[in-house]
Amino acid sequence: MLADDTYPPPKEPSRILPIFSVKDSFMLLFDAHLDLALNGVDWNRDLRTSLEDLQVQERVLGMTDPGRGNATITFPEMKKGDVHIGIATLLARQEPQVNHSFGYITYEACYAIAHAHLAYYRAMERRGWVKMIKTKSDLASHVSACHVAMKNGTTESLPFGFILSMECGDAVLEPEMISEWYDHGLRAIGITHYGTNRYGGGTKSEVGLTSEAVTLLEHIRGLPMALDMTHLSDRAFWQVADLYDGRVLASHQNARKFCDWQRQFSDAQLKHVISRQGVIGAALDAIMLQPGWVRGVSKPEVTLDRVVDNIDHVCQLAGNHLHAGIGSDLDGGYGFEQTPVDVQSIAHLQRIPELLSKRGYSQEAITAIMYGNWIRLFSEVLPD
Repeated sequence: MLADDTYPPPKEPSRILPIFSVKDSFMLLFDAHLDLALNGVDWNRDLRTSLEDLQVQERVLGMTDPGRGNATITFPEMKKGDVHIGIATLLARQEPQVNHSFGYITYEACYAIAHAHLAYYRAMERRGWVKMIKTKSDLASHVSACHVAMKNGTTESLPFGFILSMECGDAVLEPEMISEWYDHGLRAIGITHYGTNRYGGGTKSEVGLTSEAVTLLEHIRGLPMALDMTHLSDRAFWQVADLYDGRVLASHQNARKFCDWQRQFSDAQLKHVISRQGVIGAALDAIMLQPGWVRGVSKPEVTLDRVVDNIDHVCQLAGNHLHAGIGSDLDGGYGFEQTPVDVQSIAHLQRIPELLSKRGYSQEAITAIMYGNWIRLFSEVLPD
């Protein structure tokens, strides 16, 4: 998630919370939305360093842009939080203005940037930090490796297993070119983002789908790939619902019930994703959690309990725990100046099981929400 508004200034470093000391209570976590290449390429961060070193480095260098000095993710920090599997993105959005804060003037530039993100993942894979998951057997093998490594205390050498997704379809130059991206490993895609994109209206717009989107959806439907309904405008959402009968998900999506503006889904939209056997990942961005958030003015007041409110709401709508998950979107163009007050690291997501348990969720349900539901969905979506 990247918006084109001004971000608030960084918080004081003294607000950083300590990492847990009781590691035995940790559970495998599947995070369904991480903009890792955005951080590694666009933000020029070395994600191999410790979180503390990255934060200090940016402060010492005098970086004052919003989000700088307030990072919540590095590869070692993900290991601390047992975030060993998830979805990582390619993200490049076309923008018509020259003086924009994010985006690229041409679709061709979007195509190039998405390839730069892909190259970053390939480079990190060569170094052993990540591993791309392309098939059912890849998924099963990595999940097994996660459990063995966590049991034996050998997660330091375990790469982050990621399913490749594209956030915004602007890098797909022509609808039929989705097969090229599939060949590169793409297994999920959201076709819109913020504003009006190549294939339709996204967040902060009420534009529907373009004619090319209909063709793109047909091509996606012919591939073992999931469509991410996150960031569709309301109008585009219901057009997709009518036109597309393939597998869907909502990687980082909260409920409009708790934060009433268009970025969140209405109950009807959440129910649609549920009815299509999708999974909905609760996100950590305060603009999606705290009503009336104003960038550059508001300060976080919500806690992880509000994230759990969203998880619980999905479960209540579904009548079961099979469609709720986590898609944190941490460091998706912001830092802990824009997260719940009790979250300054991705490892703090390990507080969620306890919060769910306090609400009466069983161990089976908590396991499903933390990773099982996403594993089930992709075990059905991915090719053999």
